[in-house]
Order: sequence, then structure tokens, then C-alpha cells
Amino acid sequence: MDAFLRDMAEGPRKIAVVGHFGTGKTEFAVSLAFALAAGGISPLALVDLDIENPYFRSREQGDNLEQAGVRVYSDAYGGKSATELQTLDPAIRAPLEDERCRVICDLGGDPEGARLLNQYTRYFREDARLLFVVNKNRPGTDTAEKALGQLRSIEAMTGLSVTGLISNTHLLRLTGREEVLEGWTFTRELSRETGIPALCACCPKALLPELADADLPLFPLGLYMRPTYLDRPV
Repeated sequence: MDAFLRDMAEGPRKIAVVGHFGTGKTEFAVSLAFALAAGGISPLALVDLDIENPYFRSREQGDNLEQAGVRVYSDAYGGKSATELQTLDPAIRAPLEDERCRVICDLGGDPEGARLLNQYTRYFREDARLLFVVNKNRPGTDTAEKALGQLRSIEAMTGLSVTGLISNTHLLRLTGREEVLEGWTFTRELSRETGIPALCACCPKALLPELADADLPLFPLGLYMRPTYLDRPV
């Protein structure tokens, strides 16, 4: 287990993932859950708190995550509801209150999506971390000023402080070495400006050999979300 995953496995047990819409928060949250499960972390839960975006929800990987040993919490229908009206299962509080359980919370995009965390603020006052996903290729976070504005707005909305930055600059399956390196440089600049540590640079698993000589903490993404959408001809 590398240093980043060890930190996620041994540090504060409640991990909330926030960021601008479309930065890849859900892909990161799901990939992190699979990686921790593969590393033997148990009990482990993923809580889908995204009621903003009906198209990319971590609950879609519910069956696969459960098979991997990750308990998934979402709506009252176990993620099987076909309606657009999103509700949350009261059982979400169970893993947050279980001191043995490591929990990853996937929030919706922007301050509006992060607002839902206010219902669970008391669980995140201690033994918790708030990770902000940075994607330089998104229009709303393509400059340090915009990214910082998003970060501060989410902090203001939740009343919580971001504790770590996750670089996830990508072009879906067209992501190359340069996107990952440029994204990491950008995230490090944001880190220097805010004093918030940059924890890792995400990249597709297939790209790892091309980055073997890069001096940065890499976290491989599985690209689990919506493969049929990604494979659609352009």
C-alpha cells in the first residue's frame, strides 16, 4: 500500500469528497473505495450524498462495491429507484457513528451539492477530512482564482475546512501524461497559495507505465462510472 492509500486507510476515518461539478469526484470516491477494500480495510462504507446529478452516481456501482466488501448507503431504495426525486436513507448515519468503520462520502458538485453535508456536520467536526478535487480542465476551475473561489464557497456553505487537495485533471479516456503533470503543477500552486496539502494526482490505471518516472504521488482511477457513455462514438 503506497503512502497516499496508507494515509486514507490510517488517517481520519470519515472522508468527504467535494469539488466543482464534473471534476471527477465520484470516480475518485469509487476508485478509492475499491482500492481500500483491496487493501483489506474493513469495515468500509461509501455514502452517496449526491442528489444534484442524476447521471453519475456512485450508487450505480453498488452491487460491485458490495461484492468487494464496501457497504453502500444512498437512498431508501438501495440505489434502485428509477425516479429523479432523490431521497436519503436514514441508515446513512450508521457508518458515520460506527467508530470501527471507515467512510467515504461522495458529495454533489459545487457549494449547492456540498450543502447536504450540513445535515451531518456533527460527524465531521473530528476524526474527519474534507478533500477538494481539482480539475484544471473544467471551465469553473481552470485558473487558481476560480478554483480558490469554489473551494472557499464550499467551506462557507458547509462550515468545514478543506484538509486536502486531490489533482484530477483529465480528458476522460483521452487523458495523457501531460494532463496529469500539468494538473499536478496547478494543484501544487493552489496548495502553496492556501497552505492545504496536495495529496495525490489521479490518473487512469492504463497510464501508470507512462508516469513511472514522474516524481509525484499517483492514484490510479478505475474509470468505473458509465462505461457505455465513455465508449459512445464521437
